[in-house]
Amino acid sequence: MTVSPPPRAAHPYYMHDAIYAQPGALRLLERGNEGALSAAADALRVADRVWLAGVGSSWHAALVGECMLARVGGLGARVRAVVASEWTAYGAPADARDAVIAVTHRGSRVTSEALTRGAERGATTVALTGRAVTLTGASHAIQTCELEASGAHSVGYTTALGALALLAVETGRADPTRRALGGLPDLIALLLGQESWDDLGTRLATRRQFWFVGGGPNAATAREGALKLSETAWLPAVAFDPESFLHGASAALEADDALILIVPPGPARARALDVARVARAVGAEVLALAREDDREVASLAGEIIALPEVDEVLSPIPAVIPLQLLAYHVAVARGHNPDLLRADDPAHARARAALAS
Repeated sequence: MTVSPPPRAAHPYYMHDAIYAQPGALRLLERGNEGALSAAADALRVADRVWLAGVGSSWHAALVGECMLARVGGLGARVRAVVASEWTAYGAPADARDAVIAVTHRGSRVTSEALTRGAERGATTVALTGRAVTLTGASHAIQTCELEASGAHSVGYTTALGALALLAVETGRADPTRRALGGLPDLIALLLGQESWDDLGTRLATRRQFWFVGGGPNAATAREGALKLSETAWLPAVAFDPESFLHGASAALEADDALILIVPPGPARARALDVARVARAVGAEVLALAREDDREVASLAGEIIALPEVDEVLSPIPAVIPLQLLAYHVAVARGHNPDLLRADDPAHARARAALAS
């Protein structure tokens, strides 16, 4: 049984430690997983369908994994990310020619059930979990990092993305992508030190609502950014791809909102620029995550966080780091403990107790 450490009462909270541990955790990710990655990749290459199941942050990781396995792994339309509970209740069942990849940091019940359902029907099953977590019925087990002391998963999320990228590399035998992955920890270490995050968090802490917009593989990054802000800073946050934002949702944008735009080079960039134009016209704060030399984005955003130059399919790994830091420092500026997901609020503690009973 894992014993949780006592809560911290001030900055730096456990989430802060986990964010800054990410370069080291990514460097160690392949160690001990070589055999499972190779065996799982062999199974994925011949599978009729590959289901990636998760909930919350793990579903967001699955969405990125779908893109990685489709493009880098060469699986194309055979791979699909699903919300674990929705899939087991409503989705097409797996069969013996399929593979099910369950993504969960701590071993969530509903994700474990999705893997069990796949195993019962003869599918190849892959468990992608935090260390020391075991899922019953897994044919192959890939482990990411130590379980986090913070309830707001950060290193668990990025190492899940890294593990899915390694699995895609193995499946597609994509050596150039493997080399690019090897350079990511150093790029992320540079990214962690480039901004005054506490000043940025203080400046944005009073915004009414946060909007996160990203396209392609970074549609999931936008979702993860919104989730992290809501669970740590207790602020309303929503996520959209660029086209969905522009088709109606933008009517709710106000001048006292903040819009976070994830806009690396790629097909989604042109429409993301239209999102920035709309937000600027309304008067909302625009914070863009983009290439440092992207002058067009710079002309539309109030501030730019420079992303390293990596292929778009890998960009969700470094792109989520600033969003984690933003959530953390907005939470601290608002006087909240980002580790507890509001468990220190009596009403929310009662709500959780009722849910667990």
